[in-house]
Amino acid sequence: MTKDGIPWPMVSDGAGNLGKVYGVYDEGNGVNIRGRFLIDPDGVVQAMEVMTPPVGRKIEETIRQVHAFQHVRKTKGAEACPAGWEPGKKTLKPGPDLVGKVWKEWQPE
Repeated sequence: MTKDGIPWPMVSDGAGNLGKVYGVYDEGNGVNIRGRFLIDPDGVVQAMEVMTPPVGRKIEETIRQVHAFQHVRKTKGAEACPAGWEPGKKTLKPGPDLVGKVWKEWQPE
């Protein structure tokens, strides 16, 4: 459960059932390759990442993305979270006025 009370479960798929559905199951070796899927409460895949076994994933980035997707959902898309955004940091207001001017509005640290 996150600090804003919106749950985000994480699952393991030892049997490969989800891996087969999402195309990350290696039949030859009988294992999933590294896959991460962020699925919203409506069942829509909002983000996915698939990596070969020798390279790991960074859980902090996954958590950051979950918070960003939750924020965008909470604001009903009125705010967007730029790359590297963290909770409490500045968001962007999507619209025609932002086109070509993101760099003026968002100054990454």
